[in-house]
Amino acid sequence: MAIRWKPYLRDESHPIDVGRLQPVEQAWGVRLPELYKQLVCRHQGMAPEPCLFNVGGSEDVFNDLLTITPIEGRESYSVMRVHEVLAPHLPPGIFPFGRTPGGEYLCFDFRNAPDAPRVVLVTSELSILPVANSFHAFLEELHDG
Repeated sequence: MAIRWKPYLRDESHPIDVGRLQPVEQAWGVRLPELYKQLVCRHQGMAPEPCLFNVGGSEDVFNDLLTITPIEGRESYSVMRVHEVLAPHLPPGIFPFGRTPGGEYLCFDFRNAPDAPRVVLVTSELSILPVANSFHAFLEELHDG
């Protein structure tokens, strides 16, 4: 199913050059999945449709794609800011890319596969729940209610 990206943090798309991801990759010491880089450069701060994903026997909502370039007054949606807040509470190798309406975070999990991160959900209780074996698989599994 094709994903449509709708405005969420801004009224319109705010594309960036892929070079803006290099400082993120350097700071985190990882190589982000190419598909993610393509999407976030075109759709940072936007909401996917369909947006439902399965986790732990239930469904949750992929609310929005975190931003690479912070938005004034909305810095809490920046991948770097979210990582800064989460990092002291999580094992190394977990990096955020998206948010749910309940304030939980979709993250890349590089711990066991530095070249092919899994997708996990970090809950508000800081539990780490598996979602998909790859970013591509995660996107393929998004569905409507």
